[in-house]
Amino acid sequence: MSLPFTLQQLRIIKAIAKEQSFKRAADLLFVSQPSLSKQVKILENQLGILLFDRKNRKVTLTESGKLFLQYTDRILSLCEETCRAMDDLKSGERGNLTVGASQTVGTYLMPRVLALFAQNYPQINLTVQVDSTRNITRNIVDRRIDIAVVGGDVPIQFKNHLTIEEFVEDELLLIIPKSHPFALKTNKIINKEDLYHLNYITLNQTSTIRKFIDNTLQANNIETKDFNIVMQLSSIEAIKTAVSLGLGVAFVSASAIEKELALETLEIIKIENIKITRTLSIVTNPECHKSKGFEYFYNELWTLKNLIK
Repeated sequence: MSLPFTLQQLRIIKAIAKEQSFKRAADLLFVSQPSLSKQVKILENQLGILLFDRKNRKVTLTESGKLFLQYTDRILSLCEETCRAMDDLKSGERGNLTVGASQTVGTYLMPRVLALFAQNYPQINLTVQVDSTRNITRNIVDRRIDIAVVGGDVPIQFKNHLTIEEFVEDELLLIIPKSHPFALKTNKIINKEDLYHLNYITLNQTSTIRKFIDNTLQANNIETKDFNIVMQLSSIEAIKTAVSLGLGVAFVSASAIEKELALETLEIIKIENIKITRTLSIVTNPECHKSKGFEYFYNELWTLKNLIK
């Protein structure tokens, strides 16, 4: 059975979908626009379906095109993995590695791991993707990422396709301004009732970390719906700045405030009998080829586990 498409045609479809323009896609692939258009027409004739709507000078995928693009991405990712495997076989200890991380992990923890890895294995070319846990794990399933460290729950539809290993515990701490009265407490411990008298700065309600914090506090009989939330911000950096300026308090990952603690711009306050921790996980695809670079990075993660807690 002959296939109704070539790899070059798949690359063309992906480029057009990305650029939303035949001309820009042609420039991206270093081919002429007439040649590119001809290949799309041949492919659509072979498949018996239209892949693109071409209306009002806009190029958009049809529903059939969207489905075809999903398989195109998977096919091209597998081709790239094949090339990496062959390169790894030829070059021995050299190779490429794509590492993923969820937002907080990628911003505060992963750079230290990558710096140490690059020192020990400068011959490995690293590419890093930082995104939501959902997007990172989807890309591992689709073979676009080799290995990742994530902090959120892996979506149930991906779990059966992945290997998920517990890595380290990440504590979420309550930070307060240096000027706050609680900062003067000798033992830096407050009780549950004190929580209802604070002004909170949080991430938005769709944030995985915020949902985790709320669920943990509610499991300890603390009604987070009764908290006085004065501000919702889109990043941990913005939250830390707002807290340091005395605008409120916030829950943040311990890995995110090392600099602030060293500079003494913030204080940590403990909640009596409550500790909020989440498990960071190493996620891989058991069906993917494990390159030398993968083996080095995987082993380095476990070696460095005690250093990055």
